[in-house]
Amino acid sequence: MIRTGIGYDVHPFQDGRPLILGGVEIPHTRGLKGHSDADVLCHAIADAVLGALGLPDIGFYFPPSDMSIEGICSLRILEKCAALAAQQGYAIQNVDSSLIAEAPRVMKHAPLMKEKIAAALNIQPGQVGVKATTNERLGFVGREEGIAAMAVACVARLAS
Repeated sequence: MIRTGIGYDVHPFQDGRPLILGGVEIPHTRGLKGHSDADVLCHAIADAVLGALGLPDIGFYFPPSDMSIEGICSLRILEKCAALAAQQGYAIQNVDSSLIAEAPRVMKHAPLMKEKIAAALNIQPGQVGVKATTNERLGFVGREEGIAAMAVACVARLAS
């Protein structure tokens, strides 16, 4: 059985924090606000994987009310998703994602993002898609108030 899931996440910018996307620190004047490292890309991918498995979203597994995980690296969230897939008898086949931001430019960092995401999900970098686009200066993303990300994931039942 092959299943797909979708994920979406958004975080506002916040001064005084590093910008982490796909597990990579990106040079920028502001980071993203969140309970974890606020890696919007990893969060969208996590929700896509969890959705493909028919499981609750990342807020269920990593609630913002849990102070023990404050500042958690979002690659750990992806590792948990990979473990849940294996426990459910599924293998992650691929993930594809899009970052939506006016700035900064991130595609030069995409190869390293793909490596880090792939390692966390226990798949190969070639099974990870990372793209970026702008919002054509429309909405909160266009006003440079935050960054959004979308993702899809495909999982397949392991042979028994």
